[in-house]
Amino acid sequence: MLIEADNLMKSYELGGQTVHALDDVTLRIAAGEMVAIRGPSGSGKSTLMNILGCLDRVDSGRYVLADEDVSTLNDDELAEVRALRIGFVFQSFNLLPRMTALMNVELPILYVGGKQARAKAIAAMELVGLADRMHHEPNQLSGGQRQRVAIARALVNDPAIILADEPTGALDTKTGEEVLALFKRLNAMGRTVLVVTHDLAVARHCQREIHMLDGKIVPGTLAALVEQGVAVAGAIP
Repeated sequence: MLIEADNLMKSYELGGQTVHALDDVTLRIAAGEMVAIRGPSGSGKSTLMNILGCLDRVDSGRYVLADEDVSTLNDDELAEVRALRIGFVFQSFNLLPRMTALMNVELPILYVGGKQARAKAIAAMELVGLADRMHHEPNQLSGGQRQRVAIARALVNDPAIILADEPTGALDTKTGEEVLALFKRLNAMGRTVLVVTHDLAVARHCQREIHMLDGKIVPGTLAALVEQGVAVAGAIP
């Protein structure tokens, strides 16, 4: 099992009240799966993404990634896990504007002192179909092309997981479908892909969904009722 998370708890103080962003979350994700983590705003899906991506820590619980209990690691060790085991793709692309696409893709390798950065970056750009755009800066690329560069950057260190946060949110429908098709192709090649989204249409591209509501994982039937506007006790309307 690639991801094993048990009884994850995470709370924040907001306006004098305690908000339980994660409330006893337990989940399993196998290597090679393509999974959607879906829920409305405030459901806890972004907090779960931050925990699974080692960007934040839980208050309690256990998170094992590739047989290593990362919930016990210090900040430097977590940074190494993020750099080598997790590839991030964000809604806003997060590309450095004064660097070419190829230079953006090289950065994760250079950050960890890896070798053959240029060759690996070129291979990643070719994989996402942008061999002819390597030397363009982000402002010379379309939104879909910029997201493909971000995907190439996520792939370049050969991570265990690609973690995509609302990866089609800044794209039109057609371009979003093309990006999702690329994720599906990468998954078919054996990559593990987690897609965090509020969008049912995006989630349907994945093999299965994990539904979040009020900091908990809930059955899909409950999530469907909430989406239909049916009042459910304790659920976000």
